[in-house]
Amino acid sequence: MKRILLALALVASVQVANAQIKSDADIQKAVEKAEAAALDAKKGAKPAPWVKLGEAYVKAYSNPTANISTGIDKQTFALMAGEKPSAVETITTADGQTYEKQVLSHANVYFTQAGNLAFYEVTKPSVAGDPLEKAVEAYAKAFQLGAKDKDVDAALQNIVGFYYQDAITAYSLGNLPKASDLFGKAAAASMTPPSSKIDTNAVYNTAFTAANAGNFARAKEYYNKCLDLGYAAEGSVYAALSNCALADKDTTAAKQYLADGLKLYPDNASVLTNLINLYIQMKEDPKKIVELLDEAKAQMPDNPSLYYVEGNILTGIKDWDGALAAYKKASEIDPNYEWGYYGEGSLWLQKQAALVDEANALPVNAYKEYDAKMEEISQALKKAAPAFEACYAKATNEDLKGAAADFLKRVYFALRNEGEEYKAAYEKYNAIVGGE
Repeated sequence: MKRILLALALVASVQVANAQIKSDADIQKAVEKAEAAALDAKKGAKPAPWVKLGEAYVKAYSNPTANISTGIDKQTFALMAGEKPSAVETITTADGQTYEKQVLSHANVYFTQAGNLAFYEVTKPSVAGDPLEKAVEAYAKAFQLGAKDKDVDAALQNIVGFYYQDAITAYSLGNLPKASDLFGKAAAASMTPPSSKIDTNAVYNTAFTAANAGNFARAKEYYNKCLDLGYAAEGSVYAALSNCALADKDTTAAKQYLADGLKLYPDNASVLTNLINLYIQMKEDPKKIVELLDEAKAQMPDNPSLYYVEGNILTGIKDWDGALAAYKKASEIDPNYEWGYYGEGSLWLQKQAALVDEANALPVNAYKEYDAKMEEISQALKKAAPAFEACYAKATNEDLKGAAADFLKRVYFALRNEGEEYKAAYEKYNAIVGGE
């Protein structure tokens, strides 16, 4: 199972229990009383009964775990729980973490290997159905009848948090359809007036978990909702929509999603990789992808990343001259754009590798041709060096700076016998990167 991308991690945050569990019968009576008041022709015309009904539903949701607190140890939990587990087993979650699962009458609780309560799930609600969903409906009605925005908004945001945490638990336990359903309910609650904050992460994760569960129709629906909300996850939504289209064997739609994504987010690796692979799969010339960048170039002529992407495409199909021109254009537009230099250095290393293959393929008696290839290889390395030097000098990204230093170490090692300056440069970067 893929790890989820956005804001999904089990966090052992301490939550202090502030109530005791009531009997299901008592909770049901409280809900029935609140329902009767809200549905009364006279009382129900005012917002207060509907607010109280929403509160009753939230209490019904929270009741099975009212005296459970995350972060506590097993001994403290045993005192607070008031019951012994009917079963105990060891489980491993989707992210590879191991927990001890204890089965209680209304919930399952999960302890870390250190013995602290990490998370829990309700298995027997105090009332039938989904009390949180009913609470959202009650609060929405209260707002329609004139309840204060701030009071209803706070209640809705609280419900979003409950749904989101339950969705994380379902995902971690490998129940992707349930996780998608719960994320969808979190998203819906966050979009219920007068909610002040739409949870785009919940919308995205609804789609993500649906796609991983094989429900591509639902995934497509929610990924499109992301775009409607102006949320593209820096282009990843377009790549995901292309995967949904390919699941339906609709290569035309897949190509269009990726083309749109490339124009808007040319730096997104998933969009570019998927597009190149799709062109190859459809037996079309990947060089045509460069044409898709023309519109973006027209709109953003001073964006060096567009030329860096073009260079990557052309390097992939071994159009060395075209790729080199693109990388140099990126550096010309912005002399401090480190990726242009990195692309140029990488190009020369890839060309050097191709020349090595050509040299090795020569007949054993082709001495002159072999020597000529070795000179070309040396020249390629010598051209890679200044590009990586510029990248190293200008890089603000530490990972990129480290990669440039590592490449410089390797380049200068290969050239160390061609002059003292190359030997000294090798020793410099070997000290920076570390010896092998």
